[in-house]
Amino acid sequence: MSQPVTSRSATRERIAAAGRVVVKVGSSSLTTARGGLDPARLDALVDALAVRRAAGSQVVLVSSGAIAAGLAPLGIGKRPRDLATQQAAASVGQLALGHAYVASFARHGLQVGQVLLTSDDVVRRAHYRNAQRTFDRLLSLGVVPVVNENDTVATQEIRFGDNDRLASLVAHLIGADALVLLSDVDGLYDGDPRRGKANRIDEVADDADIADVEATTNGASGLGTGGMASKLSAARIASAAGVPVLVAAAGDASAALGSAEVGTAFAAHERRMPARRFWLGYAADAAGRLRLDAGAVRAVVAKRRSLLAAGITEVSGAFEAGDVVDLVDPDGKVVARGVVAFDSAELPGLIGLSSHELAPEQRREVVHADDLVPLRAR
Repeated sequence: MSQPVTSRSATRERIAAAGRVVVKVGSSSLTTARGGLDPARLDALVDALAVRRAAGSQVVLVSSGAIAAGLAPLGIGKRPRDLATQQAAASVGQLALGHAYVASFARHGLQVGQVLLTSDDVVRRAHYRNAQRTFDRLLSLGVVPVVNENDTVATQEIRFGDNDRLASLVAHLIGADALVLLSDVDGLYDGDPRRGKANRIDEVADDADIADVEATTNGASGLGTGGMASKLSAARIASAAGVPVLVAAAGDASAALGSAEVGTAFAAHERRMPARRFWLGYAADAAGRLRLDAGAVRAVVAKRRSLLAAGITEVSGAFEAGDVVDLVDPDGKVVARGVVAFDSAELPGLIGLSSHELAPEQRREVVHADDLVPLRAR
């Protein structure tokens, strides 16, 4: 059991009182080191979720573990690297995982529903709205949705990458009041606690609080795809969308879903980001990227102005007018995203030119301010 935090903050009170909560649990928190589900761990998680439900909250569970659960039945000793074997393991493991959740939630008289998503379901606007309707109806019927990436059919091109990101996108999609990320680590540290002394960070009010944090990219068990880096990225996405986040150990699930006085709490930005702007900034896939000079970066990020051709120094990728592109600074860091108004074949001939140097039909914004989202928290 982890040590509780030293004080109760407004962020933790908001998480504890949230009426609609998304909870994500990692593979290592549900399975044994050799693969296969750990019934005691799964039941303990479900018990904590049931208590939160009984207190009046709606709960959506984003659960990893399908691939890991399929390893033992298939006689595979460790997580496979090739996509085909991962998908085969997911096909076997998803049934075992679903059955285990049905049986465990039934102990509390709760019905569960499986929701398998690919990134297309939150990247494409029509799919996004359909997913919203599905979640809303399940929750209105009193069902606990259990969500996972559809590993059986997802390709490298349409994968979320990890379920932490998936959970942050689902949190915005359903209008959640809080996101709880559970794993084998009891919070965010200012260093790797496995390599020596490191201090847990109790509260993150903004990016300045974690400017010097170097998060790991992989978990310790080797069964999952995430790590603290993915949780930090997911927390930033959710908090930018107006959803407070708690990162805690799965063993502390009862406290995390109760008083929320464990782990690391991330404060939400004051305003919930509108659905289109959130989709543009965090859910949609970028078809290319535009490198900007320093002046254009200031105009786009600080002044929220439209991007003009004069501020672009390089174009990469193949895209059409209307696609989403990343806008990067001179060092290659993504600073914004937007809907581009030119094709990639046309744009290289325009970069660096001022408006009076362009033909009349080309004198328009490359990315209009209304279709642009700065990404300071990315």
